[in-house]
Amino acid sequence: MHPNDFRLRSLYGVGLDWPINYDELESYYSQAEEIMQISGDPASEEILPRSKPFPQPPHKLTDPDILLRKTYGNFFFAQPTARPTTATAKRPRCCASGVCGHCPINSKFTILNEMIDLYRDPRVTLLTEAEAISIETAASKAIGLTYFRAGRQEIAKGDLIALGANAIFNPILLERSGIAHPLLGKRLHEQRSVTYTLDLGGIDNFQGSTSITGHGYMLYDGSHRKEMAGCLIETMNIPNIRTENGKWRQRLEIKFIFEDLPSEKNHVAIDGVLNLPKAHFEEYSDYSTRALREVDNNLGKLLKTLPIERVVKRVENKTENHILGTTLMGNDPISSIVDKNLTHHVIRNLLLLGGSVFPTGSPANPTLTICALSLRAADVVR
Repeated sequence: MHPNDFRLRSLYGVGLDWPINYDELESYYSQAEEIMQISGDPASEEILPRSKPFPQPPHKLTDPDILLRKTYGNFFFAQPTARPTTATAKRPRCCASGVCGHCPINSKFTILNEMIDLYRDPRVTLLTEAEAISIETAASKAIGLTYFRAGRQEIAKGDLIALGANAIFNPILLERSGIAHPLLGKRLHEQRSVTYTLDLGGIDNFQGSTSITGHGYMLYDGSHRKEMAGCLIETMNIPNIRTENGKWRQRLEIKFIFEDLPSEKNHVAIDGVLNLPKAHFEEYSDYSTRALREVDNNLGKLLKTLPIERVVKRVENKTENHILGTTLMGNDPISSIVDKNLTHHVIRNLLLLGGSVFPTGSPANPTLTICALSLRAADVVR
């Protein structure tokens, strides 16, 4: 996340400030990057200050990316990614095919290829196909977690309970446990995005790299955030061939990703019939709508450096698959559910991990921030 993502209210008068700032989290960003062996572009330091270099060199930019870099300088750089450019002890280097959803050579970081040793530790017991039901409490303390497995209901007891079940299931587990709060399950949100497919005149794409190659920050931060959402731009390297002789690779997909201000109309609750979580998403904010329309109206100007022949397709994406909110982080127990250390305000040996604690959702992918917050929480409670 950008340093100013943590202080939207104090800087721009919208959304909320986080109870933690970029400087408090930066060393944990670096720690998470080291664990995942992130490849990244040193040029990004102008936008996102860092205390340590990226563990891996950046992936290469495509030819359209290079044109954008010439126009926007360090506001456009190679996307940081968990696909290594040099082999790690456990993973081969990225094959640069652009096929990353299911990596064909197991190069992309996963828990299984890089951290499987955690599950071989005799102190760790992993129960698969076990459905968490509720947290057991006594005298404002968590004493265990009830779960259902192999036809039986059991309880795992512990001195510290940590939930990492995302922004749909974390609040439901609290609700089932009678750990109530007026904001529990509310402010479900994520980013909003639009993707354009462009035909280019005389410029080839797909020079070989990851599925996403470039990050553009030229619309991300600034005074415009008082009126409209910040926007992150991503350029795609997913093979999408143009079916014209001699122009096969002269095509570019480019995505504009917008933050969205959380609304209490969007929430998660228990379905009374099925006793399962049900997400209710009613609206995006006018804040993100204004930013989306601004891009629509100025696309040619924003991408003037590219030789665009035509816009082939425009798609407003149904989701960015980043579920956020619902167990809000903050300093005040009245207006938030966990504190800056991800500890429940009332049940002090209960941690809530993951995107459910996000007070706001920046344009950035939340994964690294989720990891950094979790690493910091582990340090605090250790």
